[in-house]
Amino acid sequence: MDYDPLELFGKRLVELRKAKGWSQEKLALESGLARSYVGGIERGQRNIALYNICVLAETLGVAPGEMLAFEVESVKATRRK
Repeated sequence: MDYDPLELFGKRLVELRKAKGWSQEKLALESGLARSYVGGIERGQRNIALYNICVLAETLGVAPGEMLAFEVESVKATRRK
């Protein structure tokens, strides 16, 4: 695999969180997850469980599959430069 799915997921989470105008702290509070855990996910440092993907999706008001809607090709192109 020539891309990091944890990094891509983290970037997607940032996009969805910012679209709601929320801080990491607000997302953590609303989801019941620790702010440090949310930060680690967004930085691609945490291997998030399926259950927590569903918790975050519900909190953000999106389908769980929407959390995985990231652009692999754009990351591959960026890494080649």
